[in-house]
Amino acid sequence: MNDMTPLFAQAKDYSVITKVIEELSARPADEHDFEALAGDLNMTSRQLTALFKRWAGLTPKAFSQCVTLNRARQMLKENVPLLDTSYELGLSSAARLYDLFVTHDAMPPGAYKAKGEGLEIRYGFHPSPFGQVLIMLTDYGMAGQAFCDEGEEQAALEDMTRRWPNATYLNAEPSEIRQWAEKIFDPKKWNQDQPIKIVMIGTDFEVRVWQTLLRIKPGQATFYGDIAASIGNPKAARAVGAAVGRNPISFVVPCHRVIGKNAKLTGYHWGLTRKQAILGWEAGLVGGAE
Repeated sequence: MNDMTPLFAQAKDYSVITKVIEELSARPADEHDFEALAGDLNMTSRQLTALFKRWAGLTPKAFSQCVTLNRARQMLKENVPLLDTSYELGLSSAARLYDLFVTHDAMPPGAYKAKGEGLEIRYGFHPSPFGQVLIMLTDYGMAGQAFCDEGEEQAALEDMTRRWPNATYLNAEPSEIRQWAEKIFDPKKWNQDQPIKIVMIGTDFEVRVWQTLLRIKPGQATFYGDIAASIGNPKAARAVGAAVGRNPISFVVPCHRVIGKNAKLTGYHWGLTRKQAILGWEAGLVGGAE
């Protein structure tokens, strides 16, 4: 594998991006000094800007705007009802295409109750724009996708396999994992004729929540209560929050687009810094920053 492919390059960039996000999160937006930040990273301002443009198509300043409270509020303001399937927002063709070519099915409830017994799951790791990604595949589609930093692969695998402890786990061919990773994270590979097929393994309630997450467009956000209302159980916001937290297919099933009260970027199973990175990266796709 040539380590100059887009995903390898973006994975290398992400190690710097995380440091920048942590710094941006430590102080108000009007106090961000990108020249000083670049110096702390042994880079020039031009190098830091080039890195951000390569990673997400944004300048560092534009990226900082995407992870602020005001940006989150704007995402909410633009949000259309979850059950409205129109494309009224001016999303880029890439973001619209991505939203259209994810297809999904749900495993019969028995598969969840049996904790994956009789199910064969192939798995492997690959670099992504947000660190190492663990991809878990079945004959029905992708059942799991998780993130981790280098050196944390075993912990990530154990975290995911605990969800379906009775399944049979096999190492996937690296080429199969690479093809899936490129299909998920490389916009140049997004193709409606070759959709990302996912399969949801959970309780009936969890599956309904996860299906609803797929209706949140890139560049938008919603509250837990909105999801509860959309599935006909407006008093179940807390239960929705738990189901969102148990979403086993990160990024493709966009639990990162759900935020807390007062537009707070609440926790994320794979780390709040990574959630901020994903939202900023998506903003670059939809042209959501100046």
